Formats: sequence, C-alpha cells, structure tokens
Amino acid sequence: MAAGGDGVAQQAELRRIEGNACFKKARLGAAIDCYTEAIALCPNVAVYWMNRALCHFRRKEWAKVEADSRRALALDATLVKGHYLLGCALLDKEEFSLAIKEFEKALNLLKSENSTDKMAEDVWQVLAKAKYLDWEKHSTERVWRIQSLKEACESALQEHHFLSDTLVEDSDGSSNEYSEQIKLLSEVFIKATLADTPVDVPDYLCCQITFEIFRDPVITPSGVTYERAVLLEHLDKVGNFDPVTREPLKEHQLVPNLAIKEAVQAYLKEHSWAYKLNC
Repeated sequence: MAAGGDGVAQQAELRRIEGNACFKKARLGAAIDCYTEAIALCPNVAVYWMNRALCHFRRKEWAKVEADSRRALALDATLVKGHYLLGCALLDKEEFSLAIKEFEKALNLLKSENSTDKMAEDVWQVLAKAKYLDWEKHSTERVWRIQSLKEACESALQEHHFLSDTLVEDSDGSSNEYSEQIKLLSEVFIKATLADTPVDVPDYLCCQITFEIFRDPVITPSGVTYERAVLLEHLDKVGNFDPVTREPLKEHQLVPNLAIKEAVQAYLKEHSWAYKLNC
C-alpha cells in the first residue's frame, strides 16, 4: 500500500515538474493541466494548488485565483504567496479590508523569515494600494454622512429657534444666538471634512530620493534619513557615498530611524490617503 502511495506521489511530483517547465515558457494552459493532474493524484499537497493559482494569477482569472489560494492556505497557512494571491483576488473584488488582512499576513510571515527579497516590496505595493482604495471608498461615504448630519443639525437648530421665536436678528442688527450657533456648527463640520482631506505629506516623513513616504527609513552618519532599499541601490550602483552630503558611506553604517518609522505609522493611521504616495 505504501509503495503504491509512493508511486502516486512520484507521478504527482513529475506532473508538477512538467508544469513548472511549462510555466517558465509561459505555456499557462499546459501548466494548469499538469498541476490539475498533480492535484488529482495528491490533493493534500499545498504547493500544487499554489502553482495552479499562480497560473490563474498570470491570466487574471481572479475567481480561480481565490479558490486555489484558499485551498492552498487551508493546507498550509504559512504560504506567503498564498496570502498575497488571495489578497490580490479580494482586491479585484473590491473587498479592500479583507485584502488588507491577507497582505498584512504575508508581510508578517516575510518579517518572521527575515526576508529581504522582492516579494516584500511587491506585497507592500499592493497593501498600500488596498489601504488607499479602502480610504477612498469610506471617505466618499463619510463625506455624504457628514453632509447629511450637517443638514439635519441645521434643520433641527432652525426648528428650535423658530419655536422659541429667536430666528430674527437683534434690534441693533447684530447676530443673534441662532446665527452664532449656525456659524459654529459650520466651523465644526468644516474641520471634520478637512481632517479627511489629502494635503502635502510633511517632508520629514518622505525620502529625499524618491519623495515617497518612508517604509523602512535608515539614517546615515551624516544625519540624513533615506528609504533603506533606495539607498542600498545607490550604494551598489552609484558609489559608497551619501547621496546628499557626498560623505563616504558603507551599508554597515546605516541605522534604522525608529523615530521616523513610528511617526510614519502614526501619520498613516490617521491619514490613510497618504498611502497613494507608495502605490
């Protein structure tokens, strides 16, 4: 029985290898067929579902991406690409909050693995997009609710003063209590609207090279803060010196700027629209 099981597993693995070869040649249909055969032989192997999901991802067949990535994650919840692909499928469905959760799971897994590969950048990009779109969606709803509430408050205030016979101006032409309350009410709602209105992000929260809001800020001995990935690329391709001060600089001299990182996180929590700078 065990020998027969081993034979089935070997056949499934051969189908996977063949599927990988087809995938590399962009023969996605053939790759899907191979992975489907592997799944039929060994349905409890997460990587087979994951590989087929990647094929569907290339084809932008989002319903199939969601189905296969969910099956893969049910078998192995530590699959970074599984959470990434599921998040992309949910993003296409405009289920932004659910997509954000999947992307954050992927980033947390990468962090626990101390990964610095391109996958982390890819996940961050779609996470930023999801958070901005989620803000945009809810911002429109908030503006409508604020306007409706403002109109209701004005109507209630007007009715109150009408019944109290205090709508008219004072005899000396000065504003009465009703006018002052309407003015104050307007100021309150203007502030509420402005709190959710995009403005320029403070310069100290943005990299001097990319002008994007920081994600992983590091500070040089010269006291200048940069985005780590961008500065490392500069050191590798341009030269071992600080881009601004031109002072000699090596990678081991970089120190995480935790204060700026915390400030960025606090700012993004209050101003989700700022994620647009990074997506």
